[in-house]
Amino acid sequence: MSLSPTPAERRARARADLRMGLPVCLRAGGEAALIVATETLDEARFSNMAGDGNAVLAITARRAETLKARAYDGDLARICLPSDATLEWVQTVADPADDLSAPMKGPFRTERGGDAALHRAAIALAKQARLLPAVLVRPCADPALARELNLTELDLATDLQPAEGASYDEVVSARLPMALAESGRLHIFRPDDGAEEHYAVEIGQPDRSAPVLARLHSACFTGDLLGSLKCDCGPQLRGALAAMGKEGSGVLLYLNQEGRGIGLANKMRAYALQDQGFDTVEANHRLGFEDDERDFRIGAALLRELGFSSVRLMTNNPAKIKMMQAQGIEVTERVPLKVGKTDENAAYLATKAAKSGHLL
Repeated sequence: MSLSPTPAERRARARADLRMGLPVCLRAGGEAALIVATETLDEARFSNMAGDGNAVLAITARRAETLKARAYDGDLARICLPSDATLEWVQTVADPADDLSAPMKGPFRTERGGDAALHRAAIALAKQARLLPAVLVRPCADPALARELNLTELDLATDLQPAEGASYDEVVSARLPMALAESGRLHIFRPDDGAEEHYAVEIGQPDRSAPVLARLHSACFTGDLLGSLKCDCGPQLRGALAAMGKEGSGVLLYLNQEGRGIGLANKMRAYALQDQGFDTVEANHRLGFEDDERDFRIGAALLRELGFSSVRLMTNNPAKIKMMQAQGIEVTERVPLKVGKTDENAAYLATKAAKSGHLL
């Protein structure tokens, strides 16, 4: 039995390193680069990364569009650092918090030509670490350097191939009577890739041979726990549980994909941008994210682990239905869940309907 880490475990290490501000070494064929997330970068490491003048700042095309920087690679831009670039300059380019108060950050010179595979992988890792998708990338000509520095190394050919999705093991389940459904049971699922755990709330004893009333609910700390009026998440959570309690059976999948998959810190950044006048989709784009970064395959995987193959899905989001069906989960009925509209979230819900296709 091998004691060395698997590719999934190496990716988990890399995500943790980026969150702590440590560089990671990425390799592809004969090329290698040191990468570090701009959000967690400190002065000392910035000086070492940018000192030889070969480092570039990799950002998504969404962020590049806001900055009016040319994204020659299509989905990303490689911004050349000015000779007098500072850590503050790099972090200001990456973070849109001060875009309106200090809009003149360019002009930018961006690289074209050459392979951007390492830069693309670096941005993907930053997203998975729930950091801003902006990464400093410095070519690494010495293959022994990463080992000398004791850095995590990932090879695109073996460690970063397109994932089919993690596998999930049920850690434990226990009876959980709730105010909205007394016959509850909570299942805890842990992925094999070191990412967040996800939960399934089972109500009653659903028949595995029939479509189960189900909901995929993404974690929302502000709405579910604090009663935020900026979204409809809390009312949807409680409304779904109440409907399942009334029917006597159902399953609610509570997926740890806060802020449509960008994490709570980035969600708060998006909220701050909304206070500047941008809608929810525009805010995500200015941060460098897509409209929705969630992976609904997780929900399908958990349903299969629980023994369900067909659902009556409580959702207003057609994308969830398409993903369930694409993953082999039959959706026999869409059950609308229109609750929680307030004066505070009316514009947010209108944007979801107009730009994300929600049926509201």
